[in-house]
Amino acid sequence: MPLTPEARHLLDMAYRVGAPRFDQLSVAQARHSFEKLQFVFGSEAPAVAATTEVPIPRRDGSALLARYYRPLSGHPGERLPLLIYFHGGGWCVGDVATHDVVCRELANASRCAVLSVDYRLAPEHPFPAAVDDARLAFDWAVAQADVLEVDARRIALGGDSAGGNLSIVTALALRGAAVQPRFLMLVYPSTEIRSERASRERYAEGFFLDRGTLQWFFERYLPAGDSEDWRASPMRAPSLAGLPPMLVIGAEFDPLVDDCEAFAARVAAEGGEVSYHAFAGVVHGFFTLGKIFPEAQQAVALCAEALRRHLADAGR
Repeated sequence: MPLTPEARHLLDMAYRVGAPRFDQLSVAQARHSFEKLQFVFGSEAPAVAATTEVPIPRRDGSALLARYYRPLSGHPGERLPLLIYFHGGGWCVGDVATHDVVCRELANASRCAVLSVDYRLAPEHPFPAAVDDARLAFDWAVAQADVLEVDARRIALGGDSAGGNLSIVTALALRGAAVQPRFLMLVYPSTEIRSERASRERYAEGFFLDRGTLQWFFERYLPAGDSEDWRASPMRAPSLAGLPPMLVIGAEFDPLVDDCEAFAARVAAEGGEVSYHAFAGVVHGFFTLGKIFPEAQQAVALCAEALRRHLADAGR
């Protein structure tokens, strides 16, 4: 189908004003631009039962910061399922604040606690710093399940774009571990750094996440050019078998959409349980822009239903 009117309006506005693209900005300017986009076009923040700023200690004495949410329907002392959320932004921009609204929405709609992770960003902390932080967050959440009042047997990993990438990579690394995630919630995840699939060229210019912006992200996240490493490109993993059930959401007018579909197809071919849903007429980034995209609320509802279903009981 064609672009939705809302997507066309956003693109017309972005390109009409002649705003510089990410590859024309400094890192600080890019982060500010991304923050403005989220705060202008994101939905209003719904109330939740509680939010807590959480420091997760690293071995070197520093702390990985996270924000912990309890849904409105949760009761004190009740052990809830947990979604560990990794925000999007090409591993270079974004933080817990830019994704605060969607984490609140997911907590309330899914009746899960949510731990949103402020992993280290490139270029100050290139690959694999974000990968290491993602694994640390999972291990810490399992160890602190009693304190968090969550069920360590009902943990999901999820995120959008770069955050979806970190979710997949963490799940791959945890195969065979004593405690593993029960579900993956992947919103237009980055599955492969270098790709020749048709959507990379078809939507290379004029559809928000353009070729130059992708290159800007990749060069800063992978200054050593480790694009073949499966921890950067999980599609390059020797096997995708043994991953937990997953929901993969794509956007029709996204240069990554063919990569997302190919990843979901490969997981299914290797015996995994995967549900793939591509939202028609929208662009990369729509998930957190609920003020302009009605599809954002539809996607949150789809994610929440999948989380409720897959994390419903510990006996599965």
